[in-house]
Amino acid sequence: MGAGHFHQIWKADLFIFYDDVQYDKRGWRNRNRIKTSQGLQWLTIPVHAKGSIRENISINKINISWEHPWAQDHWQGIQYAYQKAPHFSKYKDFFSEVYSRTPSTLVEFTIMTTIEISRLLGINHTQFINASELSNIEGKKTDRLISILKKVGADYYISGPSAVDYIEKEKFADAGIALEFMSYNYPNYEQLYPPFESQVSIIDLLFMQGKNSLKFITQ
Repeated sequence: MGAGHFHQIWKADLFIFYDDVQYDKRGWRNRNRIKTSQGLQWLTIPVHAKGSIRENISINKINISWEHPWAQDHWQGIQYAYQKAPHFSKYKDFFSEVYSRTPSTLVEFTIMTTIEISRLLGINHTQFINASELSNIEGKKTDRLISILKKVGADYYISGPSAVDYIEKEKFADAGIALEFMSYNYPNYEQLYPPFESQVSIIDLLFMQGKNSLKFITQ
């Protein structure tokens, strides 16, 4: 979850976690990156996802693998990377508690953490729901998305930039729903280990900018 993800949350009155679509092994659903003295480091949550593409397993059915102490490894890696960051002490207890949890499913971990980080940033107006909680959703791809938006009474949809090439824009116009695509273009900020890298977890920004993180994202 990077800065752009939370900018999108900040802009929305209602944020819907698309948790009942097919899990993508090649995506960022279970991983992110931090900046270290040795370069970028992946933090990956191991999951039981064998056959997910073939069997069309939805994200909310993906279980976390607890055979190895990955949470402990993540937290140790974060501490080594950011213990000298100016705002590390402010947030270390929060992340220590996050990594003490042992949820069964990937979405239990990622959704709760996303909501809590949103509140930590000062995003208090946005409400959250899961797509899987909605009933009688019809269609596929763009049609399904519009069905969800109609279900919640939305008249404006904020999309991530990667969808610009495949989302069917004319269907939004036909449904009377305005469509906006995010542009993840933010100024550089000071990081512990230059050169600047934008494709990192929100925790990099939090540890470096503290309470100014939201202002950095939104302005």
